[in-house]
Formats: sequence, C-alpha cells, structure tokens
Amino acid sequence: MQMNLLDRLITEFDIALRSVAGGAQAHRSIPEAEAAPLDPAERAHAAGLMRVNHVGEVCAQALYQSQKLFARQAHTRAMLDHSAQEEMDHMAWCEERLSELGSHTSYLNPLWYGGAFGMGLLAGLAGDRWSLGFVAETEKQVEKHLSGHLETLPKADLRSRAIVDQMRRDEIEHGQSALNLGGESLPEPIKKAMSAVSKVMTTLAYKV
Repeated sequence: MQMNLLDRLITEFDIALRSVAGGAQAHRSIPEAEAAPLDPAERAHAAGLMRVNHVGEVCAQALYQSQKLFARQAHTRAMLDHSAQEEMDHMAWCEERLSELGSHTSYLNPLWYGGAFGMGLLAGLAGDRWSLGFVAETEKQVEKHLSGHLETLPKADLRSRAIVDQMRRDEIEHGQSALNLGGESLPEPIKKAMSAVSKVMTTLAYKV
C-alpha cells in the first residue's frame, strides 16, 4: 500500500525521533550468541564500541532520509528505503546490547543526526549518481570501522561480535547496491574529509 505525503512525513518524523531519542524497532531478530560474562574493563570497552556503532546508525538514518528528499529515480529511493530499514535493525540491536552492558547511547545524538542530515542534503542535491557514490563510500568506511571493532572487541563478548559481524555484512551489501545502481566514485579530497569527520565522531562517541 502506497503512503500519501502526510503518512510519509509522519513516518519519516517517527524515524528521526527514534534515531535521536531511542526506541528503534527492528524487523529482524538480533543475531543470536551467548552473552558471556565480562570484567568491568571489557564491559566498558565493548559499550564504547557499541555506542560508536549506534551513532553510525543514527547518522545513517539522517543521511538516507535527507538523500531521499532529492532522489530523482524511483530505484534510488527504493534502495535508500531498503538500506535504511536494515540500518534501523542495526540501531535497535545496538540499543539492546548497550542496555545489556549497562550503558547508554551517545548524549550527542541530536548533534550527530543534524550534521549527517546536512551532509545528506548536499549529496542528494548533487544528483543520484553522486548521492549513490556517497552511500558507497560511507558504507566502505563503516565496513572498515566494523572490521576494526571485530579485532578489538573482547574475545568473550560473542553477543556484541555477532551483532557487529552481521552489521558489517549488511554494510558491504548496501555499498555494493549503490555502486550497482551507478554510484560515482567520489573525489579523493571528499573521501579524506569524510574520514576526518568520522574520526572525530567515533572518538567522542566512544566516551560520550
């Protein structure tokens, strides 16, 4: 059933609110793995990494929402919608794991969401091919971060590792989908700027 404009605006507002305030709802079950006991240092480190991952999903929702506003082609909007739903699953999984670890999502989520929304608007205004290229590069950098997290998460934290591994698989698929739809490779200075912004975000989100 196709939604009218008002229904879609309400839906998108609900997504934005859940991204900033919490309460994401997953359509897929959280990846299953035994929750092994962790010592305080391991628990704090795992929570920091999962908070970073949650912030990544907050930004993903903002990016996809803003990019959809200016998507020219129906297949571009469909790809963004599909990826956004899987990213919502990731967000819900990260929230659940943070709760299990006795921790919290980033207190700076409104800031992360607003900044990412603005970046998504610029990408969308540049046209579908550049917007899709932005998705592909974003997912490539996220996949790199997630691979690094798999190396540094406590070995005993099988539950967090299962979540991160599934997230990594999904991000690779999203990036490839964007390329398959004609995403352009971004200029090197833009890639480096994205990486620099990401480094600031991950450093702060780990602690706050």
